[in-house]
Amino acid sequence: MNGKRKQEVITFKVDEALSAALAGIPNRSEFIRTAILTALKAACPLCRGTGILTPEQQKHWQEFTQHHTIAKCEECHSFHLVCTAAHHED
Repeated sequence: MNGKRKQEVITFKVDEALSAALAGIPNRSEFIRTAILTALKAACPLCRGTGILTPEQQKHWQEFTQHHTIAKCEECHSFHLVCTAAHHED
């Protein structure tokens, strides 16, 4: 074997504006691969980037929020999850 992983070709349609935007990029395939991998790493682990929770996921989320809140970081202003379980110990 040559040590390379088998590659699969995946094609997709783009509109004229996206095609024009990609026209000046020297290695479009590499650019698209990197953009997709970056987007997948940033996708919500629950909804997987759809922005919608299923009814079952909503039940789990409601249980999770019993001991977690969403807070805004005073330094970077990003929203993040905070575990409040330790504050409820008897």
